[in-house]
Order: sequence, then C-alpha cells, then structure tokens
Amino acid sequence: MSGRLIREGHSGTGPGSITPDGCAVELYARLSAGNEPDVIEAAVPAGASILELGCGAGRVTHPLVERGFAVTAVDESARMLDHIEGARTVRSPIESLDLGDERFDVVLLASFLVHTSDHRVREGLLRTCRRYVKDGGVVLLQREGADYHTDLPREREDRAAGCTIRIVSAEPLGDGVSEVRAEYVFEDARWTQTFRSRALSVEQFEACLEAAGLAVDRYLTDDGVWVLARPK
Repeated sequence: MSGRLIREGHSGTGPGSITPDGCAVELYARLSAGNEPDVIEAAVPAGASILELGCGAGRVTHPLVERGFAVTAVDESARMLDHIEGARTVRSPIESLDLGDERFDVVLLASFLVHTSDHRVREGLLRTCRRYVKDGGVVLLQREGADYHTDLPREREDRAAGCTIRIVSAEPLGDGVSEVRAEYVFEDARWTQTFRSRALSVEQFEACLEAAGLAVDRYLTDDGVWVLARPK
C-alpha cells in the first residue's frame, strides 16, 4: 500500500492543530498516561525493544522511555511527533509502515485502534503488528470494554491532567459501526472528537487476530481491555 486508506467520519474541534482523524495535538500532549505504562511494563521483559504504533504526542511513549524501554514511535502526524522526546520517531501511516527487516520484542497497538470501522484498515494494522514482531516476541493490544457503546453518556476524571473526559454518544450507523462523540474539558480549553468505531465481540476480535497470524495468549486486565498476543 502506498498510504493510509481513507477513514470517513472522523473530526475534531478545539484549540490548535487537529489531525485528519480528529485528534487534537495539544489535547493529546496534555492527557496523562494513567495505568497503561504499568500494564505494559508488567507484561514484557525489562529493556525490551518496543514498536509503538500510533504514538500520538507521547502520552505512553515518555513513561516507557523513562522506564528503560527502547521505543520506536510511529505516527502519521508530524505535529504529534514534534512532542516526542527520548525515542526514535518514524512518520508513517501504520498500514504502510516500512522498516525493512527490523523486528521488535514488543509491538504495541493501543488507543482502541483495532476497532476501526473499516475492515481493510484493521487488516492493515494487524498485518503490520505481525510483520514487525519477533518470532519470540509479543503484541500488546488495547480493545474496547464490553459497555463502550452503551450506558451513555458517561465520564471520568483525568486528575493528573486536570481534565474531564466524557463519552457523550455512540450513534449506530449499521453493520456494527457507531459514530462516537467524546468531549475533553479543561479549565482553560475544551476539545471534541468524533470517530467511527466497530464493536468486536471477544470471538470476533480473536478471529481478526487469527487471520493476521496472531493468537491471543492472555487478557492482561480483568476488564479484557489489554490483551497479549503472540505470532503463530
């Protein structure tokens, strides 16, 4: 593939630059990493080489670097990558990433990217995961919780960032896809993001991985959000 497949239904509002898929650069530079680095660190060997796909502004990248991991951070947005410090950066769509014969101990696909509404995009994402993981390595994925498209609106506080995050709505569009609208409210700024997401049951999720040459080894968190897979 020569570039990213078109993703419709993504938009964002708020101060600063907005990437084509609706992500606000300044927003992602402000949000905290939460417990995600802890989950990752507990699942992989110390000092492992990590290929982080869709790194954004380094919300997870920076804590991983601080913990001694060798991170290659990939994102399509040059403005996002401008915020990355201490890691090697590569500007590229995930689906068409070309790192030659390089392989990594860990490939990381977080931010619910596996739930893209376009089957072709998902296949491309997972194909990249399989291509760049070492034979004895692991792929860590973040998937949506069981109630992600229901019981709305709901909100949570990112206290470290001083932000209220609201999932306002998830409007069904058919074929298992919803248009999700999120709000991020700080004392001095507000952003919105709208994107399309495809709900995947455990069986559907695992079948997608199997088709890409990956197999689920175990679920890392009780809510099933973080998953460790291995190459088949």
